[in-house]
Amino acid sequence: MTFFRWFWSILKGAFNSLARAVVLLLLLFIGLAVVGYASEEDLPENMVLALDLRTNLDDKTTPEFFEIEATQLSLIDVALGLDAASKDERVSGAFLRIGSGDLSVPKAEELREALKRFQETGKFVIAHSQSFYSNGLGDYAVAALADELWMQPASSFFASGIASSTLFFRGLLDKIEAEPQFVQRHEYKNAANVFTETDFTSTHREAIERLLNSWYEIATTEIAIDRGIERADLIDILNQSPLIVREAVENGLVTAIGYDDDARDAALVRAGDDAEITKFSAYVRASQGTRMAAEGPVFALVHAVGEIVEGSASGPLAGSGLIAGDDFADAIRAATEDPAVRAILLRVDSPGGSAIASDQILDALNKAQAANKPLIVSMGTLAASGGYYISLGADQIVANPGTITGSIGVLWGKVATGRSLDLIGVHGAELGVGENALFLSSLEPWSAEQLVEVGVQADAIYQDFTQKVSVGRDLTLEQVDEVARGRVWTGADALERGLVDELGGFWTAVDRAKEIVEIDPDIEVTFRQYPRPEGFFERLESVFEISSTGIKALRGLDSLMSLDAVRALLSITREVPNGQAEMRAIGLPQH
Repeated sequence: MTFFRWFWSILKGAFNSLARAVVLLLLLFIGLAVVGYASEEDLPENMVLALDLRTNLDDKTTPEFFEIEATQLSLIDVALGLDAASKDERVSGAFLRIGSGDLSVPKAEELREALKRFQETGKFVIAHSQSFYSNGLGDYAVAALADELWMQPASSFFASGIASSTLFFRGLLDKIEAEPQFVQRHEYKNAANVFTETDFTSTHREAIERLLNSWYEIATTEIAIDRGIERADLIDILNQSPLIVREAVENGLVTAIGYDDDARDAALVRAGDDAEITKFSAYVRASQGTRMAAEGPVFALVHAVGEIVEGSASGPLAGSGLIAGDDFADAIRAATEDPAVRAILLRVDSPGGSAIASDQILDALNKAQAANKPLIVSMGTLAASGGYYISLGADQIVANPGTITGSIGVLWGKVATGRSLDLIGVHGAELGVGENALFLSSLEPWSAEQLVEVGVQADAIYQDFTQKVSVGRDLTLEQVDEVARGRVWTGADALERGLVDELGGFWTAVDRAKEIVEIDPDIEVTFRQYPRPEGFFERLESVFEISSTGIKALRGLDSLMSLDAVRALLSITREVPNGQAEMRAIGLPQH
């Protein structure tokens, strides 16, 4: 009898697991059937695409665990969608909602390029803003190119310049008796200043002020051209901000006053009879299938977004905010071995990170080039330190004028928190065999002798970094040292110093890739993404053995991890170095 109870329990358990899997799959297919996905046939014959740019726009997004696909469009989704729409005879124009997205200048540059390409095919752009309320010019720089720019009555035009803020934690660390120790190569490698200083050092201030000034020059120059105003006159007007709407119209910054429905109706009138407003996200999802089924030449798109880390970031809750060395190196190797891939397009939006993982990824890219796979880099908002390192050796580096890049330097350090724990009654005791067994301890600070060794190691990594820049950019070591030493540059400044080859966005990089592999400019290419996006079934497979309670817990954790406050907290904790060599730039302006 005991045997039969045992056998029945095993059989019952197996059946329950299978039943759970079947139920989950049935729910999935029922959900898809109920919700449905728009197809090309579902779209109107005369469309005005409605694109809302008032929320944060990441360079790349991935679905949360319980989503079939990402619900929020990325910057590259918008660029690809506008490109498809520019060739679609059913699309007459675009209707933008804009003004409170706090877009950085580099993101604005990417959007401007995509929208201008859209306009060049004869499509119109009408924008509406309820207010321009931010300490940057990114939102207005995008809106300024519109054929018509509307603002809501009794709102405010606050756009006036470029500003940034930095939090310094040295005072807090002193209060809790934590000891920050850092070796930085060299004086402009200011990533750790937020932990070691209470205010800007002279070099830190110099670098940030140059970034802000460069962004201001870029934005005001482009806005002046778009609005037909002399740049000096535009600056005088901006210096009077905040302006009321009537003043913004009188000064040529805005073309019409009205509510969002007034601007929307104006777009429909311009589009002609039977025109309909279509959500841009719906259009993108409907056109994705057509793009993916295209039979043009294949480019591998390696989308490197986030902090560079060692190992792998796969798993059911892995997000888009990490560039894992193992995952990306394997993906690049796969693209190299794919005979259909004509070129590799590396899109970088990263502050850098692990020196070891950065070198691993660069090695994979160098081997791809050795296998006759041309490499073209498109830099997004940020390609600094390790983000610049993995871009080296490219046949062509394309950066937006406002892209933050460079930061050629090394950071090595840690914050020792042993005495901090003592303050709250927690004592950490460590034992080790070997003179430097506790070298990476987070409790005890380095000795004077150990700090010397850290400096030696940092010097060696810096020398290797600058040597790779010298070879990759065809510069002498003396020329590299003049632009390195940890200093950050905008793309415009980097071009003058030989760190990038051309100014432009994603599509400029695609055009250069076509030239290199001798493809006709008018031929559409197919993008094959590496690493391959992990779909719902792959993520589901990893948790099939988890109970329903466990799945609910994962769902809760997934929701928790998506909260802005939690993401900000995790971002701060990730910025604290862990005692290893890093190629990372943090504490940079975001507007």
